[in-house]
Amino acid sequence: MKTKSYFLTLLMAFSFQLATAQIDKMREKLDDATIEAESGLLSLRFNDAETGEPVGDAKATIADRGTFTSDGLGIIRFPIPEKDGTYAVHVERDNYITVDFPIEIVAQTIFYNRFSLSKKMPIGQLRIVLEWDKKPDDLDAHLEKDGDYHISYRNRLVSADKVASLDRDDLKGFGPETITVKHIDDRSSYRYYVHNYSNREKASSHKLSNSKASVKVYGDNKLLEIFQIPVDTEGTYWQVFSVTNGQINRINVVSRTLEL
Repeated sequence: MKTKSYFLTLLMAFSFQLATAQIDKMREKLDDATIEAESGLLSLRFNDAETGEPVGDAKATIADRGTFTSDGLGIIRFPIPEKDGTYAVHVERDNYITVDFPIEIVAQTIFYNRFSLSKKMPIGQLRIVLEWDKKPDDLDAHLEKDGDYHISYRNRLVSADKVASLDRDDLKGFGPETITVKHIDDRSSYRYYVHNYSNREKASSHKLSNSKASVKVYGDNKLLEIFQIPVDTEGTYWQVFSVTNGQINRINVVSRTLEL
């Protein structure tokens, strides 16, 4: 017959495991700036573009800093450079598209330290990834195919012909919010834009332009484009790019209304 002390031991072990799990979650949520101030290291975070989950075992080579491997939380930490500036980053990971991108370091901090990696895709597919800072909570990605479909959070998430889909809708900041198109019709026109849903009733708000938002476009197993939002501009719409005859055309304008 099991004694009272046995059940007490089980209860204590369970409580310890629960407390440990809670501490781990708290650590995950710690502000990177706090950790960086204590360690003297800068952080980069890698997430999966479709799921938002951390990507571990990603190998990142940072110019003048060395090569580092992301941990189970998708984080690498590297020594702070002596000089501010733009540093080239090269990232490789099995089953993911290899990417090269710049990071901007100012006053010994990274302007934006999150980067969503895309798994490899069949040739001809396009993946569009929106990321931003903690606020606003809810930025919405929209992709319209002229005369056909409009992909967004409210349009059933999948186009009628199932060629395009919203893979992930983020409501709590950071993103990613991701749209994947299995086939781009060279005879059609597309446009992609972002709406600040959190501040939708304040057309003069600067919160969208100051959100550190970026859009990454993947295709043919390459990172094709990176768009950075114009800063300190009023408006709740960010018109990012269009696609005509299979070519990406840069727009990159923040506005109070959506231009047709």
